[in-house]
Amino acid sequence: MVLFRAGCPLHNEFPPEANSIAPRRRVSMTAHAPTVAFAGIDCLDIDVQVQIAAGLPAFTIVGLPDKAVGESRERVRAAFNALGLALPPKRITVNLAPADLLKEGSHFDLPIALGLLAAMEVVPPDEIEGYVALGELGLDGRLAPVAGVLPAAIAARAAEKGLICPAAQGGEAAWAGGIEVLAPSSLLALINHFKGTQVLSVPEPRIAEDESSLPDLRDIKGQETAKRALEIAAAGAHNLLMIGPPGSGKSMLAARLPGLMPPLEPAEALEVSMIHSVAGQLAEGKLLRRRPFRDPHHSASVPSLIGGGLRAKPGEVSLAHHGVLFLDELPEFQRGALEALRQPLESGRAVIARVNAHVTYPARIQLVAAMNPCRCGHLGDPALACSKAPKCGQDYQTRISGPLFDRIDLHVEVPAVSPADLALPPPAEGSETVAARVAAARAIQAERYRGQPIRTNAEADGEILEAVAAPDAAGRRLLAEAAEQMRLSARGWHRVLRVARTLADLEGVEGVHRLHIAEALSYRRLMPGRNG
Repeated sequence: MVLFRAGCPLHNEFPPEANSIAPRRRVSMTAHAPTVAFAGIDCLDIDVQVQIAAGLPAFTIVGLPDKAVGESRERVRAAFNALGLALPPKRITVNLAPADLLKEGSHFDLPIALGLLAAMEVVPPDEIEGYVALGELGLDGRLAPVAGVLPAAIAARAAEKGLICPAAQGGEAAWAGGIEVLAPSSLLALINHFKGTQVLSVPEPRIAEDESSLPDLRDIKGQETAKRALEIAAAGAHNLLMIGPPGSGKSMLAARLPGLMPPLEPAEALEVSMIHSVAGQLAEGKLLRRRPFRDPHHSASVPSLIGGGLRAKPGEVSLAHHGVLFLDELPEFQRGALEALRQPLESGRAVIARVNAHVTYPARIQLVAAMNPCRCGHLGDPALACSKAPKCGQDYQTRISGPLFDRIDLHVEVPAVSPADLALPPPAEGSETVAARVAAARAIQAERYRGQPIRTNAEADGEILEAVAAPDAAGRRLLAEAAEQMRLSARGWHRVLRVARTLADLEGVEGVHRLHIAEALSYRRLMPGRNG
């Protein structure tokens, strides 16, 4: 029997000798094709079992598949037809084991197809079992990209297996290292590889290049206090809140923060890329090197910020892992969405509760927020303020809860820019100069926390914080007095110490002194309508 017709779209891609695959007659058997399901960025082993038995013709998929997996039946059937391969007129049963785990996503197409090919003895069954496979089949037999290839490759390496994935994601899978990666462009190419009539090339790891230049801090005139706070935030990965009237440059300052931050370390890049891979947002399978900068609209819901939905996808807080989450017009966000940020800010994890399981994504973020002092934005200007001032400012700012406000390390006023500032020449110090100081401070922190599960001062807590940020006697007295007058919480006390430690690192000094404590305290703000 000639398997691949001359009219097949893929017929001319390979030599004529590749187009004669004849399955042999055999009694019913069960073939196995390993794949994975995703729980956050963790992978769960799935055994795709395919049995072809005597009986009325049928094609059934069992094992708690969702709609996308159930529709694999039609995609696989169409792909086989495109290759000139007819399914046997028997009872075909596909079981996705374990059967009590919900299977979601189109990446089950390829392992189901491989299981069928193994059961029909088109490809060797024992070779299929040595690979973890995932990929979506097109109706013409081509393989389309799917989410989660990088975590799947790392799971395959842990299981001492190879990986089969679409060609577009071969470079992504190659970052796992130490495993055999097959990245065919089509099901036909994969069949020919196993038949020995074609050799698939070994994919090379690919990394995303910084094609677009980041905006420069030199573009901002005036706002020296806000620039200083931005530098401190970049150096220690501290949370930052900017409060000021419209047009004062809050969004411009936030947009220039990525240009001050160092690129991702290799371990960080792998972790961030795994999250983006699961979310299906890893462009062309290239590993990320630039720190994420996410700026969702203030209409964002809780699932879009924290994560969730039908398949428990990562939210903005996880997509910003090891980077910046910028929330402009902070009080305009839904109250529930803002309150949901409190747990990720404290723990560095986003936990999504589902009926049958809890899914956890990493979410070690740097929160940068901007807001107007009131709804009209001109609370401090009697000529422009509305008739409800100052009551409108108190009502507007108290939309941010005390616990969330307390989790922000730096609070800075961003006043309106005066015409005199706009007439000044561009500042002499740009992003490159500030980024060099930030990099030096980050290098000090990397050495200090070597061997610890933390990387920056913003993550230091407990005994570690007491050991590295203990101020001198004068600094401790100042902090105690200020804590009493400002009614700082224990969390506020610790955040002052973290900022002071970063200030000392920027100066390159070992100890935390009174001046560092004083400057750190200047960035703690009591919002109207609160006693502390």
